[in-house]
Amino acid sequence: MLDGTRGREEADVGDAQGDQLVVTAKEVAADGVVTLELARPDGGRLPDWAPGAHIDVTLAHGATRQYSLCGDRWDAHSYRVGVLREVDGRGGSAYVHDELAVRDVVTFGGPRNDFAMVPSPRYLFVAGGIGITPLLPMVHQADLVGADWALLYGGRSRSSMAFLDELARHGDRVHLHPQDEAGLLPLAAWLREPREDTVVYCCGPGPLLDAIADATTHWPPHRLRTERFAAAELGAPVRDEPFEVELARTGTTITVPPQLSVLAAARSVGATALSSCEQGVCGTCETSVLAGVPDHRDSILADHERAAGDCMFPCVSRSCTDRLVLDL
Repeated sequence: MLDGTRGREEADVGDAQGDQLVVTAKEVAADGVVTLELARPDGGRLPDWAPGAHIDVTLAHGATRQYSLCGDRWDAHSYRVGVLREVDGRGGSAYVHDELAVRDVVTFGGPRNDFAMVPSPRYLFVAGGIGITPLLPMVHQADLVGADWALLYGGRSRSSMAFLDELARHGDRVHLHPQDEAGLLPLAAWLREPREDTVVYCCGPGPLLDAIADATTHWPPHRLRTERFAAAELGAPVRDEPFEVELARTGTTITVPPQLSVLAAARSVGATALSSCEQGVCGTCETSVLAGVPDHRDSILADHERAAGDCMFPCVSRSCTDRLVLDL
């Protein structure tokens, strides 16, 4: 069975955490989607990134959101992100669409990459809606290195699907499936025959990720890599009683009650831990586990990474054992 997740790459955030970016351009990319071009106020060089990377953007009203980089990775002075208006969101996308303007300043952290593109002779990219953003640089990279690849791209309607003009130059490698014209993505037809030489990358809404996981259960291990924009639904934690966490850097031991996250408990005694989404999606708060067995409740780690038990995301994950020792 596939691990259903993504490749991981160590983040190299350099001095980017808390740096400022200015909005140099804002354009409508599709119905409900805008793109932002971001640069340093002094025009200086930005940290390098690879396909699959995202940045944490803190907006003027205080919200922090993660956006996949979808521009030209060889442009050292500009980042591009795409933002979908989330009708039932927490207000960040509405602010970007309605209030954020050219010349406005935001702060950013990253880039970080929990969806790294691994070398392969052949790729199948599957995008649903705004899930095209992390896959767009992968498509360009696969084309650049001469890999065999195809893209299945679905959306509610053609007018809601961003970057169609940009993808048009790739001809029949790109297969568009607006739902109002062609129905749902034909996953079964594309994934019927398992292939050792193919890595499948998929990003989009939860139902698409669940469907592609079901459609690839007969594929070889680690052929499917997915990225979620929203946390997966989880059952109850392994244990519902308090447990102890030792913060190895200070030697402080804290008790984490059921109603408090490990991250919140650690911060209550002065531990410094970066975080962003606090939903187990972005990867910002990744922490090494030095002892104990974590109860992984994130939407990031692959099955083999969960089994290793040497890291966790304390914003959502808990403990299977009475005690954890964390590198905090």
